Formats: sequence, structure tokens, C-alpha cells
Amino acid sequence: QVQLVESGGGLVQAGGSLRLSCAASGRSFSTYHMAWFRQAPGKEREFVAGISWGGSSYHTDSVKGRFTISRDNAKNTVYLQMNSLKPEDTAVYYCAARNMHIQGSFPYFRRNDYGYWGQGTQVTVSS
Repeated sequence: QVQLVESGGGLVQAGGSLRLSCAASGRSFSTYHMAWFRQAPGKEREFVAGISWGGSSYHTDSVKGRFTISRDNAKNTVYLQMNSLKPEDTAVYYCAARNMHIQGSFPYFRRNDYGYWGQGTQVTVSS
């Protein structure tokens, strides 16, 4: 099992940057695919970016060129660097993990693809 704790959220002006972190505890972090999702008020939780156990990454179209997911297996941490933030990026951001031994093919976009979730961190972008 893995436990996930997000940090780094906050209030930022449009055009600004934030870096989210997700610290994982438990065994074998390097054997998990990781992802960031977000959920705005009144909306469904949506996929933002994912990174495989081997380091391959995928970003949804709305954040390509602005957000970058990365991981540091030595620190058991996955990051989401967010640049050129827009008001529509305002949401609670969640970290998620999927064991690599579960059959399937990266990338994974659905909430049900992930078995472990953090508690979320609020990101608010003011105009």
C-alpha cells in the first residue's frame, strides 16, 4: 500500500506559477504509476497529467506547455510544476497512484484506474 500527501497549493495571480508536491509513504514507490487530477466546484474530477513507473509522462491538452509532471523516486515524491496559470485552473488538485503490476497500458485517465488517493490541495488563481 501507499499513502499520499499533497502540498504546495495556494492563491496565485493569473500568469503565476506553483509547484505541487505529493509525498508517498509505504513500500516501493518506484513501482507505481502516478497522476494528478483536479476537481473544480460543481465539476467532475478530471485527469491532468500522469507519469509511469519508468518516467514516461502524459499531459491533458488543456495544460500542455504549461504544466509538467515529474517524479523523484529517491525522495518518493511526484511533482506538478504549473506555469502560466489561468483562473480556469482553480480546483482542488489530487495525487493518485496505481500499482504497475495491475494489467493495463499507460497512460491511465480514469479515476477508477487509480487505487490510492491523497486528500487534495487547493489551487486558486485570481484574475
